[in-house]
Amino acid sequence: MERRTIGAAALAVGAVGLGCMPMSWAYSASRQRGDESLRAVHRALDLGSSLLDTADMYGPFTNELLVGRALKERRSDAFVSTKVGLLVGDQHIVANGRPGYVKRACDASLRRLQTDVIDLYQLHRADPEVPVEETWGAMAELVRAGKVRALGLCAVGARSSRRGGARLHDATIRQLERVQQVFPVSAVQAELSVWSPEALETLLPWCESRGVGFLAAMPLGNGFLTGKLRPGAGFEADDLRARHPRFTAEMMAANQPIVAGLRRVARRHGPGVTPAQVALAWVLAQGRHVVPVPGTKQERWVTENASASALRLDSEDLREVAELPPAQGSWD
Repeated sequence: MERRTIGAAALAVGAVGLGCMPMSWAYSASRQRGDESLRAVHRALDLGSSLLDTADMYGPFTNELLVGRALKERRSDAFVSTKVGLLVGDQHIVANGRPGYVKRACDASLRRLQTDVIDLYQLHRADPEVPVEETWGAMAELVRAGKVRALGLCAVGARSSRRGGARLHDATIRQLERVQQVFPVSAVQAELSVWSPEALETLLPWCESRGVGFLAAMPLGNGFLTGKLRPGAGFEADDLRARHPRFTAEMMAANQPIVAGLRRVARRHGPGVTPAQVALAWVLAQGRHVVPVPGTKQERWVTENASASALRLDSEDLREVAELPPAQGSWD
C-alpha cells in the first residue's frame, strides 16, 4: 500500500487507516464480536493499513483492550492512535482536560494497548473549564517522557460547538493556533467525505500549509456512501444512526443520487470497483497529507477499503463527484 506521512516528524502510515470504534461502540452492539473484529485488525495490518484509530472512551475502554490484543503480537506493524479528554457517564459525555487526568489517562491507555509508546495521542475534545494550552502542555510532557511520539487534535465534534454564522472549523483553527504555540500539532482529525466536504474550505488548507497531517473521519458517511444501507431498513436502538437526522428513511431516499453518482464513477473503473472505494479515493485525492480512516469491524470491508488506495480518479471523475448534489438533511 502507498505510504503517507503525518506531520513534521514524517510519521509514515498506510494511505488508508482503520477506524476501530465500530468494533466496540456507537454501532449495533448485537453485531459486535471481539474475535471477528480482531481478525479485521490483523487483516488491515496484513494489507498495510497500519494506522489503527481508537480512543479510551470507546466502550469505554474496551476498544483499546481489543486493539491491545493485536498490538501484543504485531506492534511493529502498527501505528497506534488513541485519544484523551472525554469521559463517558450514564447517558452523558463530559470533557476533562485537567493535566493530572491527562497523564493518568495516558498511563491507563498504555496498559490497555499493551505498548510502551503511543504513536499519535489526540485531544478528543477541549475542556471548556481548562485552558487548552494547559491540557496540551501536559500532553507535550508525555512526548518528552517518551510515552507518546506525536500529538493531534480531534475536531470531529466541531458542529456541536459552532456558533451562529461561523464557518464550521473557525473555532478549531483558533484552538490549533493556540496549541501550536505550546507544542507542534502533527495531525488533525475531522470529518471529510463526499457528503460532508466542509473541511475543504479552511481546515484542510490550514493543515497543508503547515505540514500537518489530516485524518479524515467518517469518509464513508457512517456507511451511507457504501450504497449498502437501504432507506427505511432501520437501525438498532443503540446505533447512533437511529437518532441521526440524515438517516431517516426520507433523508436516505433523498440522498440516493449521491450514491448513484459514485456508482457511475465506479463502473468506469471496472466491474469490481465499489461506491465505497470511489468515496475513499476522492478523499485520498484531496492531498498527500490526507489519510482516510474508515471504520469497520469485518475483514471483507477492511479488504475493500484498503484496495481504494490503488484507485486513481482522473479529472473527469473528480469533476463528476464535485457536481453531485449536496446532501440533504441536517448533519447536526
